[in-house]
Amino acid sequence: MKALAIQYEGSLFLPNTRSCLWVPGSIMEGNMEDRSVRLDQWLWAARFYKTRALAARAVDGGRVQVDGHRVKRAKAIRVGDHIRIRQAPFEYQVVVRALAERRGSAAAAGALYLETPASRSAREVLATRLKSAPPPLFYEKGRPSKKERREMERLKRRQSE
Repeated sequence: MKALAIQYEGSLFLPNTRSCLWVPGSIMEGNMEDRSVRLDQWLWAARFYKTRALAARAVDGGRVQVDGHRVKRAKAIRVGDHIRIRQAPFEYQVVVRALAERRGSAAAAGALYLETPASRSAREVLATRLKSAPPPLFYEKGRPSKKERREMERLKRRQSE
């Protein structure tokens, strides 16, 4: 079943969603190159971060780059921009395909960007390595018990005498 899109005043609305997409090229009329959205808003709409505040914090912390440069959260994103997003331990390199003002469904968010093949393969390799790695071993049991604490105090007293 194909999804129908409704065009209204330069925006593309998807049915059964509250999202509004700006799509370049032949789908929509008019010049789309002059359209832009704030970087933190786009990252939130594309579902890279759960809140705009988290997206803004990531941009301010230098974990998001646009076209290879560190930018501010209010940077105007346009269709065709290359964005590098580092979410430990993974790194995404995406090309902006569409712009959104609002957060929509996961399917609508996936239509906003195209991940580069190199980024996708590197992420998959890292994911398989992390899955195959043994779990970390913790030899310490956390806080010492009352008995262990008293023994440590006794040893300290003996060393200082």
